Amino acid sequence: MSSEKKYRIEIDRSLCCGYGVCKEICPSVYDLDEGGLVVLKSETVTGDQAVSAQEGADACPQAVITLTEID
Repeated sequence: MSSEKKYRIEIDRSLCCGYGVCKEICPSVYDLDEGGLVVLKSETVTGDQAVSAQEGADACPQAVITLTEID
C-alpha cells in the first residue's frame, strides 16, 4: 500500500473566466475546452503532480479549483 497522499480535484466551471493560469502552471492536469474554460485531464492526483495541481488551483483568480485529500 502506498503512503503517498491522493487528492480529488473539483472545479466550478460556472465561475471560470478562462484565464488559463492553471493550465500554464500544471498542463498535465488542467486544460481549456473550445470555449476557453478549464477542464480536467485527471480527476485524481498524487505526489509531485498534486503539488503542481495545487499551485495551479492557488493561482486561479476566481478560486474555482479545489483539491480534497481522499483515502
